[in-house]
Amino acid sequence: MDTSSTAQHCTPHPERTMPTQESLHESHDEAQPLMLRTIAIGAIAALVPPHASDDDSPPPEQVYLEHHLRTVSQQGDRWDERLSRYFQSPHPSDHPLLHLAQTLRLSVLEVLTVALAAAVEEDILLGRALARVQAPLGGSRPTVGLVEAAFRPFVGPTIRIPATLATGIAVQCGLLSFSNEGAPLPERAITVPFHLCMALQGHESTIASATIEPLESPSIGILPPSILEQARTHAAALRERPHRILVIRSGSLEEGRAVASAIARALNLRSAVLEAETTTSLTPWLLLHGLLPVWRLTLGPAERKTLPELPHYHGPVLAICGPEGSIEARDASVINWSVPVPTRTERVDLWTATLESPIDVARTLAIHHRHRSDRILKLGQAARYQAHLKGRTQPKMEDIIAAARAGENTGLEALAQPLTDDVSDDALVVSPPVRQELSTLLLRCASRDGLTEHLGPSATTRYRPGVRALFVGPSGTGKTLAAGWVATQLGLPLFRVDLASVVSKYIGETEKNLAQLLASAEHAEVILLFDEADSLFGRRTDVKDANDRFANTQTNYLLQRIESYEGIVILTSNSRSRFDTAFTRRLDLIVEFPLPGPEERRALWQSHLGDQHCIAPKDLNKLAATADLGGGHIRNVVLAAAVLARTHHRPIAYDDIVQGLRVEYRKLGRQMPVALTTDA
Repeated sequence: MDTSSTAQHCTPHPERTMPTQESLHESHDEAQPLMLRTIAIGAIAALVPPHASDDDSPPPEQVYLEHHLRTVSQQGDRWDERLSRYFQSPHPSDHPLLHLAQTLRLSVLEVLTVALAAAVEEDILLGRALARVQAPLGGSRPTVGLVEAAFRPFVGPTIRIPATLATGIAVQCGLLSFSNEGAPLPERAITVPFHLCMALQGHESTIASATIEPLESPSIGILPPSILEQARTHAAALRERPHRILVIRSGSLEEGRAVASAIARALNLRSAVLEAETTTSLTPWLLLHGLLPVWRLTLGPAERKTLPELPHYHGPVLAICGPEGSIEARDASVINWSVPVPTRTERVDLWTATLESPIDVARTLAIHHRHRSDRILKLGQAARYQAHLKGRTQPKMEDIIAAARAGENTGLEALAQPLTDDVSDDALVVSPPVRQELSTLLLRCASRDGLTEHLGPSATTRYRPGVRALFVGPSGTGKTLAAGWVATQLGLPLFRVDLASVVSKYIGETEKNLAQLLASAEHAEVILLFDEADSLFGRRTDVKDANDRFANTQTNYLLQRIESYEGIVILTSNSRSRFDTAFTRRLDLIVEFPLPGPEERRALWQSHLGDQHCIAPKDLNKLAATADLGGGHIRNVVLAAAVLARTHHRPIAYDDIVQGLRVEYRKLGRQMPVALTTDA
């Protein structure tokens, strides 16, 4: 018999073969208490001299070993024959290990060693028996030297067992490991990681930084039919050519995990989301549990990531990340799939199923908003809560708008500030031309989905449903207030970008933060407001030092990313001349906010003062004609006057306004108009 090949694979010889896939499921005689661990322990018991009959009662460890030896001896005279006969009808408890051995092509030596090392973790008497056999050097776990002596009959005399184990597949993939690194190899203990011991016993086990999704994951239910069909198509391609990497690109981790679960289900697997780069013992854990590895990654612009290798894993691999960066893999092709926005018809169905509302409400939401499936589910749940607070069982449109305007669960909280205050028509006081341009902006935002339908190829090519607007004007002219009015009219949340959180002194971190911000905003269908945007989108300069080069790189990235952005973004600045000329072309609308004239200033004074004041109309006219201030400054004056009036428990008077004006002009470093100075 060719014994030299038995240490190489589990199918080394016709007389000593591993069980086939069918034989693993054949019925087993339950009266025959024989397992791989029994054979391994019996081989160890054969090394121990039998207990003398005239001595006192043997210790329990001796009885334990002799019992296993007698059980194995009933299967034949030769150890290799006993093992070969067992492989024809293995015990069901050994099926997980034998399946794993077939997939990884483990040797007979490795299979027996794994069975023995795993049995120690659950059988206390076996540990005591091994400690007795290996005394005084060994412990309660088997050593390489003990395995060499006990399993020699299975592999023949020519195989170097210590070297074969140390360089074998079981060690390479983390199924086996050696402890006591300072000791000689024969004295090193052999262990099987505890989570793999649990898996070999048929129990669900977990590892750090990994999350197992159920086969019937509820998250799959949020996906529309078109995305599910694409997921099944990708699964079929991965089944045909499994050694591929599929990168799922989405601005939402929840959506990416749902898509990964759908692909895993199509492959009759479950997805395991991995966040750490360690791959020790990961391959056997995936195979034992029937899992599809899914790496979760966060990449910045131009950032490259090479996926960690899984030793001896030859199945498909998924990765979830945002739209930025690139993913590479050694010896595997990488396919990218950007999860699309559901079609308008699918959005109608999703809104109808989520809200159980009339079809006209769902159709209105689907037409005017490009929400993704998981966002629709979250907004539907939030709208139901809003309706419950108002004593209703059925949410209305106002509940949906309130839920959307709250801006919760968007993933933007760390990089942007939500502006949740509603801005009514009466609160926005601007000139008729500015209001007309703002109305045009509303129409563009409302019709951005499907805008190029029935247009020519030049219009449809490279079209992105994003809207980019620039509000330009002096400080205090209502640019930020107008952004709030636009968000209120559209029923979308407004987030003001926190430049202190976005801009970083470290190279590449600013772009990475902006990429995360834009991807999350794009997915959650929110309006981004960049106040003082020229600090980010400013003119590119001649490169004189490293700072200029990195500043230009940042501007270049923003110019490219803002053009492909599919959401709504509003930028404000005091001067349009500060922007790079290439940026102007990428804007859909530029709205000029001039300082208000006398009529607008009178409307601003009335809008801020309300009804509870005692200022005569002639004095209001005087303020509007002489105090050349913007709406933000008028607001400050009115608030300062309100403090004086409340202190004296009376309505706001003209003198209070004059006192507030004096403070505001002093802040601006300007002289008060002569007419107002006389009044002061």
